[in-house]
Amino acid sequence: MADLSSEFLGIKSPNPFWLASAPPTDKEVNVVRAFEAGWGGVVWKTLGEDPHVVNVNGPRYGAVYSGDRVLIGLNNIELITDRPLQINLDEIARVKRNWPDRAMIVSLMVPCEEKNWKDILLKVQDTGADGVELNFGCPHGMSERGMGAAVGQVPEYIQMVTEWCKQYTKLPVIVKLTPNITDVRGPARAAHAGGADAVSLINTINSITSVNLDTMSPEPSIDGWGSHGGYCGPAVKPIALNMVAEIARDPETATLPISGIGGVTTWRDAAEFLALGAGNVQVCTAAMTYGFRIIEELTHGLSDWMDDNGYQSVSEVVGRATPNVKDWQQLNLNYISKALINQDLCIQCGRCHVVCEDTSHQAITALVDGQRKFEVIDEECVGCNLCVNVCPVEHCITMEQQSSGVDARTQQPISMNYANWTTHPNNPSAQR
Repeated sequence: MADLSSEFLGIKSPNPFWLASAPPTDKEVNVVRAFEAGWGGVVWKTLGEDPHVVNVNGPRYGAVYSGDRVLIGLNNIELITDRPLQINLDEIARVKRNWPDRAMIVSLMVPCEEKNWKDILLKVQDTGADGVELNFGCPHGMSERGMGAAVGQVPEYIQMVTEWCKQYTKLPVIVKLTPNITDVRGPARAAHAGGADAVSLINTINSITSVNLDTMSPEPSIDGWGSHGGYCGPAVKPIALNMVAEIARDPETATLPISGIGGVTTWRDAAEFLALGAGNVQVCTAAMTYGFRIIEELTHGLSDWMDDNGYQSVSEVVGRATPNVKDWQQLNLNYISKALINQDLCIQCGRCHVVCEDTSHQAITALVDGQRKFEVIDEECVGCNLCVNVCPVEHCITMEQQSSGVDARTQQPISMNYANWTTHPNNPSAQR
């Protein structure tokens, strides 16, 4: 059996699955239920010292569904905890005392003044918590007050606040980064420069998920008005994976531990985050969609996959895919693959032909000897794999590597190398 035990910043937990800072970690009863179900740790919902935090009493979530009504994205307009600080602190201390083998991280957000951070850090440290997470990512409500993403979008602020926190607490400091920024490497470098022990990402993405066309207000609608919120769930996973990889392969932050967040719903999602450099993962939307017992599928699935592939510990998976993430100009343009349709699996729906004919390279025929049959025209196929992605039958269409690098249209050997694209004669900018 693979060993799922995790050690992140010296913080031990029975598995690498933590619940992210969110409604599921807002109070003792929820966290205890999560630990009873088997979660390895939690990041307690963000605490602050503002006594005037008031959440809306109407709808707090907007949703995006797939065609079969599977929840793929969730938008929330909820703020940080509106429960009294001392009640939260007392519950954190009690839960940690009763569950010493589980990771207990406390998320924090206070006004951007040194005294505010010092005061709350000392209070959290007294609870026996294992670490703190600085919430520099919340994109709504608190950011309008100069906190959350308003800090996370300014690297100088990130470094400054991180330095304060490292000065006033002995606990490991995790900096939670916002995705609402052009290049995540800047904030990550700032956190590293400030002495952060790790970063976590991504926080939610600024969004409006839908508009009620009867009331003409964004959803969720509060008395006829709506607001932007934070988007999460399976739909944000590709964005999160990219940002994790960018930090993991950046020479300036490559040694910085990462807690991966964003759309983790299955064991495979978790394995992908780990492979790209995350030391553990945090989960929110999946728990809010399916309940805490989803942890059973996550742990069993990850364990089985690790067994099947010879991984004995989680640490053996971390970063295995990072060296294979390259900039586009480093890709091998001599590599050629073509689509191949398995006629035994083909259900003759024709989707591959339609999309290739209308939007790609007219490389799939619909008729062979007057019969309805879909076959790839090798000399026209450029290997884009759109047909693979739209085919409703898994493994019916596959991409097969060609033995030689020959351009499908010209039949000439491909020798172009874009390693020096900035000076390549085909680059319009270089020509100028």
